[in-house]
Amino acid sequence: MKKLLALVLALSTVLGLLAGCGAKENTAQPTTEDTANTETNDAPETTDDTAGTGTEETTDDSSAVVVDLTILKEADESMLNTYSMIAVNPEAPFTDADGNAVSDVTVNTAGADALMHWLLLPETLDLAANYGMEEYGNTLFYVLEDAPTYEGEIPAATDETKTIRLSTTTSVNDSGLLSYLLPQFEEAYGYTVEVQSAGTGKAIEAAKFGNADLILVHSKSQEEEFVNAGFARVIDGMETERVSFLYNYFVLCGPSADPAGVKDAATVLDAFAAIAEGKYPFISRGDGSGTHTKELSLWPAELGITEDPESFADYTDWYTSANAGMGACLVMAEEMGGYILTDKATFLTFVANNGVME
Repeated sequence: MKKLLALVLALSTVLGLLAGCGAKENTAQPTTEDTANTETNDAPETTDDTAGTGTEETTDDSSAVVVDLTILKEADESMLNTYSMIAVNPEAPFTDADGNAVSDVTVNTAGADALMHWLLLPETLDLAANYGMEEYGNTLFYVLEDAPTYEGEIPAATDETKTIRLSTTTSVNDSGLLSYLLPQFEEAYGYTVEVQSAGTGKAIEAAKFGNADLILVHSKSQEEEFVNAGFARVIDGMETERVSFLYNYFVLCGPSADPAGVKDAATVLDAFAAIAEGKYPFISRGDGSGTHTKELSLWPAELGITEDPESFADYTDWYTSANAGMGACLVMAEEMGGYILTDKATFLTFVANNGVME
């Protein structure tokens, strides 16, 4: 009996060894499906001799985002982009969204004056002119040669004046200029600036509803309409309601391959004509912003493209009206391989952020 038990145990041991060998064979020879998965893996195993030592460094940058969108046309006279500040008149004919008159609007005139005066101090203008050089290696804004300046005192905030409502365009906000400048103003004088950011049309509309103390926008025709309608006032030391002080250029961007030949076009008007003729994807702000207004002025007149959706109903196979801010539209253009008109400041910020805009 003992001999029989010993024989059974020996046989079990041999079978176990054979099963183990079979298992090793199977793991050493991957199936065809396994091989296919390995070949398409975006993160292959390292073959570095130091692997597993705990001292290796990760050098794989495959997750880095590379922006293909590039500037193809800039510094054309038709692409000048001027920024202006306008203080809101507390006696303006404010209305609600339905056009009904509103009479209980309170405008912080003292706070608006303080912020506008601070932005026109020579040292503040220098800050704006140098913004972007350290981080982006490029000037994002320029000071107008005839920009007014202010050299008086800036009053500190009081309980009644400390909150300032600034309605502005996404182009200024997305570029990072305000997040760079405003904390310095707030820390020095005790104010809090509440920034509302939208396209110029909507930024101006907010002020017409009584929801802003001042506006910072970039569409001359809409600004003049705002002034002429009685919504603006002249602040101390200025000659006009509309105070223009900074500028940069709109730029026409597109995929680096540039299928429309935009880069070789003689003018930006010729470039827009080439995009339309070839029906290449174009992303429009479509939101009544200053950038949108400028874009509409650059299409060939015979196309008849305006703010009215019916005007481009036949072009929707290549013309996308996004009704969105500048950052969001740049992301769309990058994803769609399309062309887009943008301000240079926001574009350089977009590139520096690897195509991510919050």
